[in-house]
Amino acid sequence: MTFDAIGIAGTALTVHRKWLDAVSDNLANANTATSTAGDAFQARYVIAQAGAGTTGVYVQGAAFGDAEGRLAYQPDHPLADADGYVRYPDIDMSSQMGALIMAQRGYQANAAVVDRARETYLAALQIGRG
Repeated sequence: MTFDAIGIAGTALTVHRKWLDAVSDNLANANTATSTAGDAFQARYVIAQAGAGTTGVYVQGAAFGDAEGRLAYQPDHPLADADGYVRYPDIDMSSQMGALIMAQRGYQANAAVVDRARETYLAALQIGRG
């Protein structure tokens, strides 16, 4: 049972770490401008899937945001087209910050589960020695 808890929490740690990676990439590229001839940075979203039985949770894959992005009128920008537009990713900073907080809290909660399960296992070993 203790090993199951450690294994399940470990799979969740991996999913939350990948979620944190995706959100940090999205936040880092939220203001990345491209020319209107190219695609905007595509936000990455992690798709998680429950494992069979009590095997935990896994990253099934990733979904990507719209490459169309949003156009901004900035005629002085070096990448501006003839009409003065540049392309930015369509990333909502507030939703990304909310996702960042949820992923961080999920990671912390699962790390605490691993710590508690380890402590329980060590206490059980001490009882067996006594």
